[in-house]
Amino acid sequence: MMERIAEASPCPRARITGVFYLFYFLTAVCGEFFLKGLVVHGDAAATANNILAHQRLFRLGLATGLIATACYVTVTALFYGLFKPVNRTLSLLAAFFSLVGCAILAFASLFRIAPLVVLGGSQYLSVFNVEQLRALASLFLELYGQVVNICFVFFGVYCLLIGYLIIRSAFLPRILGVLMAFAGLGWVAFLLPPLANYLRPYILLLGVIAELALMLWLLVMGVNVQRWKEQANAA
Repeated sequence: MMERIAEASPCPRARITGVFYLFYFLTAVCGEFFLKGLVVHGDAAATANNILAHQRLFRLGLATGLIATACYVTVTALFYGLFKPVNRTLSLLAAFFSLVGCAILAFASLFRIAPLVVLGGSQYLSVFNVEQLRALASLFLELYGQVVNICFVFFGVYCLLIGYLIIRSAFLPRILGVLMAFAGLGWVAFLLPPLANYLRPYILLLGVIAELALMLWLLVMGVNVQRWKEQANAA
């Protein structure tokens, strides 16, 4: 019954998707803001001192990041239902890549939590000196960055598939699909880390523009209900 109601009312679903998309953006930005300046690349001592001096802020950043990941899981599920009439198989495949990316990102959070454990002063860590503990904390943060690069590739494939589904759909502007597809190509560039690191500012900018545009369109305009229902009936 709920599925029939949702299929009969695609506009509310689209706007709910936009709301969760907005929550994702807000929590992701806040999470990075809380952690901004705490990690000093190339300076293990400064990083360790910052984390110990701002433990609550560090933990808040970690928690907010996990909430952002949960919001994106919800967006993924809603997108699957929204684009299922266009191509059920591709919509399911897109959801798979996104959920794998979210799972990898959630796993990567363990590497962000690890410095708190390493620097926590537990008795069993007394076999290491201060410099070794600081280096180990920085190593975990470096591993976090490497794992995040892997999840970017999965999100890149997801954006490519969503972009294709938007282009094929008749209920959203094709320009949104083109933007998402180009953003996906940018994220897939993380298969070649040296190239991706060189282009990182442009990749991030394109990704934000594409997903922000899609989010705002869903929030403000929703979808073309008649065309969505025509594709749903045809499917």
